[in-house]
Amino acid sequence: MISIYVHENGATRSEARIDPAWLRPGSPVTLWVNLVSPTAEEGEILTSVFHFHPLSVEDALSAIHHPKIEAYDGYLYLILHGINFKEEEHWFATRDVDFFLGANYLVTVHDGQSRTIANVANVCDKHGRILGEGPAALMHRIIDQMVDNYRPEIESLEEHMNELEDQAILGYKPGLVRDILALKRDLASLRRVVIPQRDAVSRLARREFPMISDELTYRFRDVYDHLVRLSDEATLLQDRVTGILDAHLSTISNRLNMVMKVLTVMSTIFLPLTVLTGMWGMNVPLPHFPGSEAMQFWWVTGSMAAIAAVMLGFFRHNGWL
Repeated sequence: MISIYVHENGATRSEARIDPAWLRPGSPVTLWVNLVSPTAEEGEILTSVFHFHPLSVEDALSAIHHPKIEAYDGYLYLILHGINFKEEEHWFATRDVDFFLGANYLVTVHDGQSRTIANVANVCDKHGRILGEGPAALMHRIIDQMVDNYRPEIESLEEHMNELEDQAILGYKPGLVRDILALKRDLASLRRVVIPQRDAVSRLARREFPMISDELTYRFRDVYDHLVRLSDEATLLQDRVTGILDAHLSTISNRLNMVMKVLTVMSTIFLPLTVLTGMWGMNVPLPHFPGSEAMQFWWVTGSMAAIAAVMLGFFRHNGWL
């Protein structure tokens, strides 16, 4: 699906087709073309109308790529990622948005799941001045909202981490390691996207490209600062989830050690008792304790109890219990 927004003479309108005259240098028209999950036929507009480089068109129409920015003849090509986190399913993903920025046009390509572009398109329908600020300002507005959407999603990840931390402190829970590793994988994916995205936006904040004015440079610098904080938080959260996993494994190890200590003490205590009962159970003459035949059972039982008591006292005295 292709949406075409044209700003001319202070008003914004939707069009069904692109007039090549709008793309000529010095044209008074500001153009925004939004391609949502374009088909092969719809994607031809990138080469037949805008004449973009085949490599950038191939990247825009293919699967997810890492964030980057490249300068071509007459336009900038930028790949950034929006965030998508379903808290109920604890499922994390990112979706790339491709930008082609020219002197008087902006072309966006995405899969239709971008909340930011849907919001900006809705605002453009209601307020014509948004597109009238220029294509670079429109791109900044989209990127700024994309970065702002990271904040609540990271907070959701942090809340989930707090739950896992409480569960790890309480003790063993089936599937807890799987949940911790899944969260660790999400945070690694977040870092893998945010850090290159931070580097790409930093180029927009360095007056590197002539189509980015000084005013927009300051705005992109603010977006860059947000991305720096996000990347730092992602690193801290990943370190924290590693600590949660270590604490959980340590708790399991301590519980196992306690069980093994109890079993070892029981086995050690029963070892001499087994020897004693084995000796008196042999079918050979042995010295008898004083008293009748019936008293022999109680003598052996008392000896076994005394041995167990002495061993328990010895273990406790040495701090083994």
